[in-house]
Order: sequence, then structure tokens, then C-alpha cells
Amino acid sequence: MKLPASLHLDPRDIARRLALIALGSAILTFGIHNVHQVVGITEGGVIGALLLVNHWFGLPSSIASPILDIVCYAVALRLLGAGFLGWSAVSSSCIAGFYALWEHLTHLLPDLTALPLVASIAGGVFVGVGAGLVVRAGASAGGDDALALSIQKLSGWRLSRCYLVTDLSVLGLSLSYIPVTSIVFSLITVCISSPLIDFIVGLGNQDQEAEDEDPVLA
Repeated sequence: MKLPASLHLDPRDIARRLALIALGSAILTFGIHNVHQVVGITEGGVIGALLLVNHWFGLPSSIASPILDIVCYAVALRLLGAGFLGWSAVSSSCIAGFYALWEHLTHLLPDLTALPLVASIAGGVFVGVGAGLVVRAGASAGGDDALALSIQKLSGWRLSRCYLVTDLSVLGLSLSYIPVTSIVFSLITVCISSPLIDFIVGLGNQDQEAEDEDPVLA
């Protein structure tokens, strides 16, 4: 799987990427707002690390969050280039905008608190599809996306394995303060979202490779 090229001046390419980022941001934030935040499903990656740091060191989220993201994006800048960070800035704006939209609306899904397995599956699908579309457009939906792509660049692993490594590492450390029963459902979410992101990003590359091999499709 190759990361999409950096910024192009082709208006059609820019429009396609903006559409993917907007759609992915909408799906991702919709799931987090209507499933994760309602049921209380925790996450791996940067979000889980933020909760971990906040619990053990008392560092406010307003300080810990930008520090963790800056570290991840600093690594990505060196490995993935400035174009990736430019598109990631676009996705960050879209994500913030959609969060603001959903927060002004009532929850649009039933409360799944009594059905944690269903919530875990639904949450994994929302995160996997949403983040997958953003990454497919050559951007990042957060510092954990940038970190996973950087690990992939260095290791050559599949993207799903890179996400699992970061997510499972954080969830394992989270056992120091979160009950095992709660972590189990978070593991289900992670094991669904990680392969989904990989599938969606890879699907886009496969379509592009088919176009390159067959001039009729170009």
C-alpha cells in the first residue's frame, strides 16, 4: 500500500480529495459522538494515550493532546512530507466542523449502552470507514493515523498491523486503570476498525493500479 502522492494542482484531484476528507470526517465524528461518547468505549492510539497520561500524570487534555499530536506529526513530516501535513490540516478543520455540527444536534442513534457488543462493532465500523476515507485521500484523521503511516513507511508492514501495534500497546497499558471487561469491548472495536482502514485505503490503490494498467479505464 502506497500513500497517495502529495498536493496536486489538478482541480479534479483536489475536489476528489476534499470530498473524501469531508465524507470520512463526517462518518468518523458521527460514530464517535453517537456511539463512543454515549457508551463510553475507549480507544487505542493517541486518544487512548491521552486518557492514560491524564489519569496517571494529571496532565490536562488541553495540554497533552497537542503535545502527542505534535510528536506524531513531527515524525510524519520527516517520513511522509509536508504535503501530507497540509492535507491533514484540511481534515482537522473538517473534523472540528463536524464535531460542532453533531454537538448541536440530539444523538441520532439509539443508546447502545445495554448492548456493548453491538456498540463495539458499530463503533469500529464508523471509525474504520471514516478514518479510512481520510487516509485514502492522503491525509490524517489524527496523530495516530500519522503514527501508523510512519510505522508502515519504516517497517513495510500492512497498515492494519501498524494500527493494531499502536492501539493494542495503548490498550494494554490502559489495563493499569481500566477494568478488563471494558478493555475487551475496546479490543473488538480496534480489531474491526484497523483492518477496515487498511481495506479502504488499499481499495483505492487497487483502483488506481487498474487504471494505470488499462488505458481504457484512465
